[in-house]
Amino acid sequence: MRLNPLILLKTMKHITLFLFLILLSCKNESKSKTESKMHTVTETSTASENMGDASVVAMWKNYILSNPALKGEEIPDSDFFHNNRKDANRLAQLTLDGKKKATSSLLSLYKQYGMDLPKVGTKQIVTDFDGKAIAIIENTAVDTIPFNKISEQYAKLDMGTDIEPLKKWKKAHWDFFEHFLKESGEKPTEEMLMVCVKFETIWPKKN
Repeated sequence: MRLNPLILLKTMKHITLFLFLILLSCKNESKSKTESKMHTVTETSTASENMGDASVVAMWKNYILSNPALKGEEIPDSDFFHNNRKDANRLAQLTLDGKKKATSSLLSLYKQYGMDLPKVGTKQIVTDFDGKAIAIIENTAVDTIPFNKISEQYAKLDMGTDIEPLKKWKKAHWDFFEHFLKESGEKPTEEMLMVCVKFETIWPKKN
């Protein structure tokens, strides 16, 4: 949930929309940190941040070396899923394993924070909670779907499990957004529009 969610940021772009969202802290760009209600991250030491940034740069360099045709392509944003260490690290591992292939966030949050919607073809470096690079993903589809129209198949891609994925998806996302929206006096609804992003893990390559 990048929520996104979605968790302190280095830029407003770094605001995760769930994150379960998305995709999302620990930017590899040198930018000032700003507080966001969409992405809450505990502060880390400078050494920890530098280590995270170094691993992000190293992963991107290795990816480009294996794909010379992409030489010159700008390093993408880096971020983690969810808003706590346990879930962020779990979802990063599911992404690395190729089991998590989607992420969901509220459309209203994009509008509220003046952010562009995700685009097909956009890459992201997924990190663990401490900013260590775990995998590179690339968006393959972006759709806007009402909460109550989410399919079992999509929920499986997002949750990374085939054990009651839709039931788990609805509970996890409803609870997350209920807590998030409470501060502004709003409540989640069955008709709220979700930005549903499908992606593929493109690095590291699977043997």
